Amino acid sequence: MKTRTLPVLVAAVTSVAVLAACSGGTKADSGGSGGGSTTLTLASVDQGSVEDVVKAFEKANPGVRVGYTTSGADQYQQQIRTQLSSGTAPDVMSVWPGNGNPGATHVLAEPGYLRDLSDQPWAGRMPDAIKSVAQYEGKTYNAIFGQNGIGAVYNQQAMARAGLTPPDTWTKLLAFCRAAEAKGTPAFALGNQDNWVTQLVLYALVATTVHGDDRDFDRKMQAGQATFAESPWTDALDKYLTMEKTGCFQKNPLGTNYEASQALAASGKTLGIVQGNWVIALLKQKNPKGTFTLKALPATDDPAATLIPAAAGAGYGVNAKAKSEELALKFVDFVMSPEGMNLFVTKQGGLPSLPDTGYAVDPSLAELSTFIGADRTVPFMDQLWPNAKVQQTMLSGLQEIFSGQSTPGELLADMDADYKAGS
Repeated sequence: MKTRTLPVLVAAVTSVAVLAACSGGTKADSGGSGGGSTTLTLASVDQGSVEDVVKAFEKANPGVRVGYTTSGADQYQQQIRTQLSSGTAPDVMSVWPGNGNPGATHVLAEPGYLRDLSDQPWAGRMPDAIKSVAQYEGKTYNAIFGQNGIGAVYNQQAMARAGLTPPDTWTKLLAFCRAAEAKGTPAFALGNQDNWVTQLVLYALVATTVHGDDRDFDRKMQAGQATFAESPWTDALDKYLTMEKTGCFQKNPLGTNYEASQALAASGKTLGIVQGNWVIALLKQKNPKGTFTLKALPATDDPAATLIPAAAGAGYGVNAKAKSEELALKFVDFVMSPEGMNLFVTKQGGLPSLPDTGYAVDPSLAELSTFIGADRTVPFMDQLWPNAKVQQTMLSGLQEIFSGQSTPGELLADMDADYKAGS
């Protein structure tokens, strides 16, 4: 088993992570400064959406100012633990669900960095699936406002020019990639320079190859009855690399960052991008006249067996030592109100976490909404892992595989070792 230096983890997708759980970019903005009872400090990864939420919150609370910064997941996760341990963290901060990365609920709640939000009016209304990853030891620490999914997001205008349609089987996917490459427009943009992006194609494939035949796989992993290396994770990794060898992505994914990959998909230089639904709002910013639609990424030749990774997205936690605790609680309550939640998910192209908000699903997410309603989804993989290091190893290892410095076997063995180490 090789030894590697692991960078501090990113979202997930997958996160989700992606996963992963992913930000809207790397540009940082500020919306004020100062302290006291009329000033709230906020750190967010929701670029392109938190800005309007802040404006609406300030309008609803005359005299209140929110001093905020936005940053990419990589940068944010490198900073937030340091700020919390040194007492310099903001009043409110982005927090990922579950236990999969350094900014996740379990990781920040366990040492006492987050305030218990169980007494807030919305906490008891969260669906069980979302509540389970917003809590630590039965207490709620994360105001999760949206649900996200990972799939292939297509530029409809580029698809029309190419005369192609979204594939619904693995065989058709490879044929689609070859046809797109032959027309001089690669199928998908891939920004693997930002290591959190590396997981998204893999998660989209794992959903079907691993969980399609075994919905209890995560439970078996937790019980020590399954491993990454001796499971269909090997098939998913092989399919990921097959996509790369088939020409499904633009040249040099490792030399392309997240923002550059957005530009490729938004402009039609690729036919789409494999990402979370949050990217749709960012693509529309770059191409307001464009139409973008999320579809499941097929991993087998049985369309009925296809699953989508879909799970709670990043939410907001309150610093246990917040200087403006009252305002911090007001802000997370606003985020979880119909107005705040619908504003967020509309800007991000997501789905609300609470029922009965009056939200009208965007047509771009019709398939995701259908899959969620039909129970054809699985959580972002990292949200149920016992520690953040598993995902760290996966992300850095995927970059090494793409650069020829590692192999799928080595990566999965390393992930197994980190998983077995526990929390």
